[in-house]
Amino acid sequence: MKSVSPPVRAVTAAVVCVVIALAAALAVDSRLDRHWVLRGITLFLALCCAAVLWSDERRKLRAIVGLAGVLMFGLVFPITSTTWSQPPEIKFALAVADDAKAAADKEVASAVSVAQVKTATEARGGAVGSLPTERNPEIRGADTYPLIIRPNKTEGRPRACLTFEHGLDAKIRPC
Repeated sequence: MKSVSPPVRAVTAAVVCVVIALAAALAVDSRLDRHWVLRGITLFLALCCAAVLWSDERRKLRAIVGLAGVLMFGLVFPITSTTWSQPPEIKFALAVADDAKAAADKEVASAVSVAQVKTATEARGGAVGSLPTERNPEIRGADTYPLIIRPNKTEGRPRACLTFEHGLDAKIRPC
């Protein structure tokens, strides 16, 4: 029984890599920094490995390296970057952003204010701004966007940066 030809194998691997990359990118909340550059580089490497699979079957090592590359760059990296995209501090910042936007909608405001974000953060048990330390007694990120959101009042880290673009569109990233 003859195996699948190398061109069919390579095109199938490339199509699967593109589908997985798109599904993984769209599975992340749109308010988060999706790491488009990293995802693009990973997809490019997966497609390069799929191109290696196009080679003839005389060199088994080349096919093995291509298949391992497709599995790593086309499956493992996109799935793990999607799974790890929402650590607890990011989930906390997303919930705060939802609460602050709801407060702005309730007040019929065209933009979310810093006070609304502070109120939502404190209602969830967190704090806004960096934790003052002996080395740096100044509190940063508490008065203007991007705001530093901490899930725990007594701990300086973990934290997330929250900003509202165009009034009501939240953007959250690690900081």
